[in-house]
Amino acid sequence: MIEFWESSFIEKQLMWGAEPADSAIQAKDFFIANNARDILLPGFGYGRNARIFLDNGIKVTGIEISKTAIDLAQAQGADNMTVYHGSVTDMPFDNKLYDGIFCFALIHLLNNRERKKFIRDCYDQLKPGGYMIFVTISKKAPMYGKGRKLSKERFEARKGVQLFFYDADSIQREFGKYGLVEFPEMEEPNNGASLSFIAIKCKKE
Repeated sequence: MIEFWESSFIEKQLMWGAEPADSAIQAKDFFIANNARDILLPGFGYGRNARIFLDNGIKVTGIEISKTAIDLAQAQGADNMTVYHGSVTDMPFDNKLYDGIFCFALIHLLNNRERKKFIRDCYDQLKPGGYMIFVTISKKAPMYGKGRKLSKERFEARKGVQLFFYDADSIQREFGKYGLVEFPEMEEPNNGASLSFIAIKCKKE
């Protein structure tokens, strides 16, 4: 399993490149406007989305399953941040409450049980008034329905890559009791093309 995640990290690095996701830039503006100065990034990766927050005075803590990714991030200047080496399915890694949580292209890789626990764990680590943003793949993405069907809206696109595709119904079902605010659709650049994503935003009252 570790070997799979390490190889997936290399593949993901090549897919997304070095610049921050458009959704990360938008989240940075949103967090600044809402005075969120200390955030958690589950699925930290190699730090490409962390930099946009750090450069704007926001403290970042990460969680990342790939040691290779963490090493690369630290080599690029992330050695002054706390990045927990482990799976988001093992959250929480600390007892801290955060102003905000930003999670890019991760939750759709989890199964039903893991997603439920992950959402609850993130919500539990928010301060009152804090926001969490999950950027996840939409049913409008071209790979929807491709590959082996595992369960409703979940497919094995290729060996070892299992994806859950969100729509309005599944968002309401999974996030409705966690302060769901909005879930606008957006396109994220990907190798000269784009992929259909949804930015799910929740607020803890």
